[in-house]
Amino acid sequence: MKTRVLILISLFTLVYGNSVLAQNSAKNPIIHADVPDMSMVRVDDTYYMSSTTMHMSPGIPIMKSKDLVNWEIVNYAYETLADVDALNLENNKNAYGSGSWASCIRYHNDTYYVSTFAGTTNKTYIYSTKDIENGPWKKISFSPSYHDHTIFFDDNGKVYMIWGVGRLMMVELKEDLTGVKAGTERVLIENASKPAGNNIMLPAEGSQLFKVDGKYYLFNITWPRGGMRTVIIHRADKITGPWESRLALQDRGIAQGGLIDTPDGDWYAYIFRDYGSVGRIPYLAPVTWEDGWPVLGINGKVPDELNLPASDGLIPGIVASDDFKRKKSEPDLPLVWQWNHNPNNDLWSVHERKGFLRLKTGRVEDNFLQAKNTLTQRTIGPECAGSTLIDVSNMKEGDFAGLA
Repeated sequence: MKTRVLILISLFTLVYGNSVLAQNSAKNPIIHADVPDMSMVRVDDTYYMSSTTMHMSPGIPIMKSKDLVNWEIVNYAYETLADVDALNLENNKNAYGSGSWASCIRYHNDTYYVSTFAGTTNKTYIYSTKDIENGPWKKISFSPSYHDHTIFFDDNGKVYMIWGVGRLMMVELKEDLTGVKAGTERVLIENASKPAGNNIMLPAEGSQLFKVDGKYYLFNITWPRGGMRTVIIHRADKITGPWESRLALQDRGIAQGGLIDTPDGDWYAYIFRDYGSVGRIPYLAPVTWEDGWPVLGINGKVPDELNLPASDGLIPGIVASDDFKRKKSEPDLPLVWQWNHNPNNDLWSVHERKGFLRLKTGRVEDNFLQAKNTLTQRTIGPECAGSTLIDVSNMKEGDFAGLA
């Protein structure tokens, strides 16, 4: 029998296992929650980080920190990626595991840029703003979809994108970033996985490019068969190469990310680890420089403790409880909330009944995964619990509501 889906709210967090422990220094992982494919930039003494949320709406969360450890969500790059069936949960289509993937955040000429790509639409997207915490954002999109790309603003005024899997490619963008300059596509590195051997399960991807003291450093992830996720670093004096490469880190599969420096001149690599159902959790590895190469970790390992301030916990910057009481000056939903796919905004409200989120049955559905207006927050670790109160007095036969 088909059922009507009234409301299904993903688990939100009331308890964070480590939040009550006294700490004198930061611990890895720095965020025990799903923050995959991080990209970071520092502007003066403030760090900003973008991440992947795939099919969620709004998308590309922007997080802010003053110390690389304590983060809060301050914005999203877009409200809706696109108005298509897969993102709207229409015609039995969905975008689970799809939507927008690995973003790249950069700061250039007083402007913030966040770029991403989506196989769902086969497009590459560039969002830009002068005010990253408040917007507004300008959107540019063009085809094709450049997989796991990095956008790079060079000192000579040229703008490049590097992308690819195994065989890495590069193009130069038009001055207004609205597309690719004709005739500029080229092979950058033929076999970026080579330092990890010849028996590769996941060819090199996840490109992130940096320039330090006049040299170019390109970070990638690869996965040797029978091994673990591995960091590869390539180095060149010119962006066009030639490139030399080396295996940079193999430790518990912690990989994919890039470089960030502090105002005091310290360097770190931001990388993540696949951690089961909680998702991909961010780590920091101290970086030293030897012979012009960044050396990640301590004796080849990512340390459990860091010489950084202790975490204050993930509440309320990353997850938060919500009683749905709103003042007129407050947004309808705090930034910790996202919708599972694009919502139908005619069928939910936090104003119709004070202190309640009200969702109305929009259509009959027999598949939980196709249920519209499912509201979600991240689950966090190492422990996570939640509760919700639901008034069922107006539910009709066949309606479902709950915490999922």
